[in-house]
Amino acid sequence: MIEYKENNYIWEEVGAGLNPDNFEILESKRNNDRARIRKIVANDAQGFLDMFWDARLFGNTFLEKGISGHERSGALQLGLGLSVAPIEIRKLSLTKKMGAQDGKDSGFAPDAYSVVPYGIYTVPVYFSPQQAGRNGCTDDDLDMFLKLTPYIYDHNRSLIRTHVNILHAHMAFHHDKNGSYNPYTLLDELRPTLIEDRDGSTLGDYNIPTWDTVKDKFPGVAKYRDASTLPYELKNAA
Repeated sequence: MIEYKENNYIWEEVGAGLNPDNFEILESKRNNDRARIRKIVANDAQGFLDMFWDARLFGNTFLEKGISGHERSGALQLGLGLSVAPIEIRKLSLTKKMGAQDGKDSGFAPDAYSVVPYGIYTVPVYFSPQQAGRNGCTDDDLDMFLKLTPYIYDHNRSLIRTHVNILHAHMAFHHDKNGSYNPYTLLDELRPTLIEDRDGSTLGDYNIPTWDTVKDKFPGVAKYRDASTLPYELKNAA
């Protein structure tokens, strides 16, 4: 969403006041020449970090070539998305008028359209200040992720993913870098649950906790933000 900066209204919104040269994307088709990237790292390892936002935030596998013993893992880790209730999977075959292979005048993809009609998933997100220091990740890098969160699905749709949205993006900050609350307990408290005798086919079939309903249990949370809605800057200033 921010790889191409020119005529990109999302970058204009989230990148105001930032140097675009510090927010290039390593994991992109434009940067798939591994030999060129290794050369950049060998000649200027710090410059490599300064250039690529995703390398600083999510980690990378190139830094070992320029910095001996540097950790690969990133400061921000997104866990596996799991449905909170059993789901139904529907499959359809797709056809196209133009052939996808030489000698074919049409195309056919069996079971290519595989979808879940309705489901609610939880994805845990963790941030490590220790890894942030090792990778050169800054507050601006984390803020960029939070600013982009509302756009992730609504502005990145595909044929197989036309109606995916984020209900809540719970971001709970600690009082210090050593941690001031148990994140696993917080995840359990905020996890939606299926209402008894419901089939889970609509939003109303679920109990969906909010921060207001659980915050009294977590005095160790220094501040909380729901990064799922725009504008993030206004919520951050509240």
